[in-house]
Amino acid sequence: MRLDDLQDDDCFALRQASRHISKLYERYLSEAGITPTQFSILRTLGRCPGLTMVRLAKAMVMDRTTLVRALKPLLQRGLVVASCEGQGYRRLRVVLTRRGLTKLDEAVVHWATAQARFERSFGKQQAAHLRTELFRMTGNVSEE
Repeated sequence: MRLDDLQDDDCFALRQASRHISKLYERYLSEAGITPTQFSILRTLGRCPGLTMVRLAKAMVMDRTTLVRALKPLLQRGLVVASCEGQGYRRLRVVLTRRGLTKLDEAVVHWATAQARFERSFGKQQAAHLRTELFRMTGNVSEE
């Protein structure tokens, strides 16, 4: 494969863009002591309290094993708690703690700075259009 062949590679382009944008958010969110993935988990739980592991994994587009690895530091730091419920304790719910809410409030400030920086460099309308298209794409792509 030649380097110019990559210009037609959608997967390569998306992964390259994702890594580039993730670095920007990592730089800002690190000031709050969390990663972009951890921020997304906290934010998702802040908007949808008490999600089961299955529903949280689906919302994050992660398999359960990857989600468990991502949750581990949040659990250890007391930012979230997981509680079992239901028959035989088969349903594990993840809840944001008061400390987690405080961390989320702190991190939102850093996230907003990263968001504004991205929108300044990429263009506010282009960023909105990109988000719309990416959410449309992930809503239309079925797992095979």
